[in-house]
Amino acid sequence: MKRNRSMIITFIFPGTFLFVLTFIYPICRTIIMSFFSIQEITDKISQWKFNGIDNYINLMNSSLYISSWINLFKIFVFGGGITLGISLLFAVILTNKIKGKAFFQSAIYLPNVISAVAMATMWTQYVFNSSYGFLRSFFNFLHLDYLANIQWLDADHKFWALLISYCFGMVGYYMLIWISGIKRIDRVYYEAASIDGANKVKQFFYVTLPLLRGIFRTNIIMWSISVSGFFIWSKLFSPISADTETVVPMIYMYDKLFGTENVDNVTRDAGSSAAIGVMLCLFIVIIFTLVNKLIDDNNLEF
Repeated sequence: MKRNRSMIITFIFPGTFLFVLTFIYPICRTIIMSFFSIQEITDKISQWKFNGIDNYINLMNSSLYISSWINLFKIFVFGGGITLGISLLFAVILTNKIKGKAFFQSAIYLPNVISAVAMATMWTQYVFNSSYGFLRSFFNFLHLDYLANIQWLDADHKFWALLISYCFGMVGYYMLIWISGIKRIDRVYYEAASIDGANKVKQFFYVTLPLLRGIFRTNIIMWSISVSGFFIWSKLFSPISADTETVVPMIYMYDKLFGTENVDNVTRDAGSSAAIGVMLCLFIVIIFTLVNKLIDDNNLEF
């Protein structure tokens, strides 16, 4: 037994050590940094000045920071509804007997294979461009001048252009997760529902949806993690400096950490950026807790 215990410890120690070193330690250090005034992330601990909760208070008094969270919640709610809803629709269609199923699955998932930088560039340059973009040409062809003249990249429309393009790229990823859940459902349930007179719509609402609660919970949590790390798309839609239409907490944190001329006249503030990281982590923890309490599938059986 002692020999087995020693062997277990020997095999577990390297993984545990790496986990603590690369995951636990950075989290603890970030939480501690959030209570200090730190100019550079590389500053020695002796150069840190204790601030208490002033970093958090100063952030809450920043209008741009508040705007970043408003944008994040809009992406989480509206983007989540669009992405999860459309991806579920595609999943239901593609799990039925249709021709070319594999092709459509691959085509819908394709945007996830392409780099986010390339995708964002494609949308800004070739879809939303006000001079030669696809939407302008398409609506001109239909003689819908009002829609053709919409300036998708101006201050009034930029956020929605960003949201549409981001959701387009994410649909395929969540579609595959839905498909994996639907395929777990035994066809016996659908056959029994058909015998009882339930059509496809009723089967969806009374069989498919209830048995997808666990997948629904997983997708919401995955979506919250994805949204909290929202960075590249926002940066490419506003490449010069963060603005109120596209700024998100990750962009604000980046600007605080590495410096910018347009964020509250602060050059660099590693302590505040650490506080933003802590609040993003709390956002995910809160979503995770609420989803697990509100969506319970323990009483469901396949």
